[in-house]
Amino acid sequence: MRAPSLDAVRFYAILDTGYINPARLEEFGRAVLAGGAGLVQLRAKTATTAERVRWLHVLAPLCGAAGAVLICNDDFEAALAVPGVGLHVGQDDLPVPAARAALGPERVLGLSTHSLAQAQGALAATGLLNYFAVGPVFATQTKPDYQAVGLDLVRAVAALRPPLPWFCIGGINRRNVAQVRHAGACAVVAVSDVLCAADPAGVVRELKSALASEAQSS
Repeated sequence: MRAPSLDAVRFYAILDTGYINPARLEEFGRAVLAGGAGLVQLRAKTATTAERVRWLHVLAPLCGAAGAVLICNDDFEAALAVPGVGLHVGQDDLPVPAARAALGPERVLGLSTHSLAQAQGALAATGLLNYFAVGPVFATQTKPDYQAVGLDLVRAVAALRPPLPWFCIGGINRRNVAQVRHAGACAVVAVSDVLCAADPAGVVRELKSALASEAQSS
């Protein structure tokens, strides 16, 4: 059995406990799924593995019912503890071959990239990865230690015509998502614009609509 295809996913939601109280994870999970998120990641940097497992158990049935894929950020033990949960790793986390070996073939595995060389490395690992992320496109408080890569990197990655689904991330919001789509991306992640909104589901819909509108006008 292989991991599910992500080709049709246009919005990837991240539920970051740096922005939302863990007690509201279910509420926000329902909201982003109602808005049309096809991927949902739990990012809880300061939590324990046991806490992440507990929260993944809350989110997993919601994602399953919506036909979305649930991802755990950088904790393969937590991911493995909950059926069907995938894993996202960074450049300094568990290496992709080791992560895939731990996960098996049926779970989704994604990788963060911050340069053209890293994106090319992700494409070289197409047989192991299910998607990769490119960013941060713009400056973001979510990753204050990372320098923004800008739209030029988005254009460079798009020019590679990646056979692997890829998502632009970092400082993306309703005001600039059209720029990102115009640079060649067709799928995005937005964190603060969604999690800090009064209507997270509505923001997800707006972002997806902006991506579709820009694509039609290109």
